[in-house]
Amino acid sequence: MAHDNRLHKNTLAAQASHLPKAWQAALQAPGVAQALSGIIDHVEARLAAGAVVYPATPFRALDHLAPTDVRVVILGQDPYHGPGQAQGLAFSVPDDCKRPPSLRNIFNEIAKDFPGTSLPRGNDLSPWVDQGVLLLNTSLTVEDGQPASHAKRGWETVTDALISLVARDPAPKAFLLWGAHAQAKQSLLPSNSNHLVLTANHPSPLSARRPPVPFLGCGHFAKVNAWLVDQGKPPIDWAIEKNQGAVLQGEFRL
Repeated sequence: MAHDNRLHKNTLAAQASHLPKAWQAALQAPGVAQALSGIIDHVEARLAAGAVVYPATPFRALDHLAPTDVRVVILGQDPYHGPGQAQGLAFSVPDDCKRPPSLRNIFNEIAKDFPGTSLPRGNDLSPWVDQGVLLLNTSLTVEDGQPASHAKRGWETVTDALISLVARDPAPKAFLLWGAHAQAKQSLLPSNSNHLVLTANHPSPLSARRPPVPFLGCGHFAKVNAWLVDQGKPPIDWAIEKNQGAVLQGEFRL
């Protein structure tokens, strides 16, 4: 039975109000606050009309990670729109959920970057968050079976403000921008920053092998770790320890 990841009525505003204070600062800017209020009103109206909205915790990516603790940013676009999938972290799904193709390609690329390493058997990317990886979708809610159903409703204004807040932090961070939608957010990064910006196609099977920069073979995970070490920071352990097994290069091949 799929995990119940439906958003309940009259909870979205409360979740936003309980975010850490550092994130609240970005959400309280006048234009951002107006956009957030608008999307909350829209989501509540859809719930009242009987729509099923995912995930139950739209702000989960921010809950236990302060902007100053972010070391790596991975941007997604839209939460998964099937029951039991979306959990508030871009690309992540519960361990007992069927692995989505994009996540399979992400793991495949990790296997290529670190041949012979132990890699995840599960799908929950929470251990990455614990190490300072912000897994942020640019739209934080979606309706069942309707991809991008809450895009252009105000979420982009909200998440642009969150991305800008992280990008203004003086500590250098790595931004992994996969696909045109994520790459458009590069304009939010200060031109004089020391951030590492890596771009490639989206990991979806539709684009992962296509030019100009195929996702498969981009080497982003190894490049991020090498850059972090050069910065005097510990590398990211891309394995999910509680689920890891002896997964060798290519095992996640489509």
